[in-house]
Amino acid sequence: MTEIHPSAVVEEGARLGENVHVGPFCVVGPEVELGEGVVLDGHCVVTGRTELGAGCRVYPFASVGTTPQDMKYAGEPSRLTVGARTTIREHVTLNPGTRGGGMHTRVGADCLLMVGVHVAHDCTVGDGVIMANQATLGGHVTVEDGAVLGGITAVHQFVRIGSGAMIGGMTGVEHDVIPFGMAMGNRARLQGLNIVGLRRRNVAHSAIQTLRQAYNELFCGTAGTFQQRLAGVAERYGDDPRVAQVLAFLRADASRPLCQPPGTDDG
Repeated sequence: MTEIHPSAVVEEGARLGENVHVGPFCVVGPEVELGEGVVLDGHCVVTGRTELGAGCRVYPFASVGTTPQDMKYAGEPSRLTVGARTTIREHVTLNPGTRGGGMHTRVGADCLLMVGVHVAHDCTVGDGVIMANQATLGGHVTVEDGAVLGGITAVHQFVRIGSGAMIGGMTGVEHDVIPFGMAMGNRARLQGLNIVGLRRRNVAHSAIQTLRQAYNELFCGTAGTFQQRLAGVAERYGDDPRVAQVLAFLRADASRPLCQPPGTDDG
């Protein structure tokens, strides 16, 4: 049974699924869709053309779907969607898209957005992403499945964070971070692979060793140019699915340079 606290404001037109709970002093806008079992704890705002998937929970003082912080935004009917079972903690801000970025901000399923996280306009956040307290995404950022962003991390506009990557706390990320990479520092430099994350995902030791060999040849090798090393890694390890994922990331069109280890040129 859906429950709406008497002090909450649910505007006409909002669509609420079964067993939704809207706590005290919440505001739900007229174009919002709340999936089955969504919980709004209290004192939070969900507005705009926003859809929250089944089982999402929004904690007090979160602001979901409010106008983008983009001076070019002119009221266009952009959207925000959040996947099932994602947790949105206190003071999180999530903005919809803009005409300049595809009109749609997406956050995946089973994510944890801790206190003060900001996801700006036109971002795409994959499934199972964890963003610790005060982590911030500029506009048009892509964070792939299973990535972890440490507290007070700031990610520059248009940067890509690869699947399974780990970004250390208090890191400024200006360049793309490869899948399964580990980056930290002011400004972020690639520090190796996210071995702990791979083990937590039950990746076999042999598979981790293959990925490590490919990483070392790509980023620690001295023979040839980066593109030549890339071709060599593709020939030797390209059949491995995780190496193939890294290679696809490196070959994709990108708006930002590549995050590399300390002492190397920016790619």
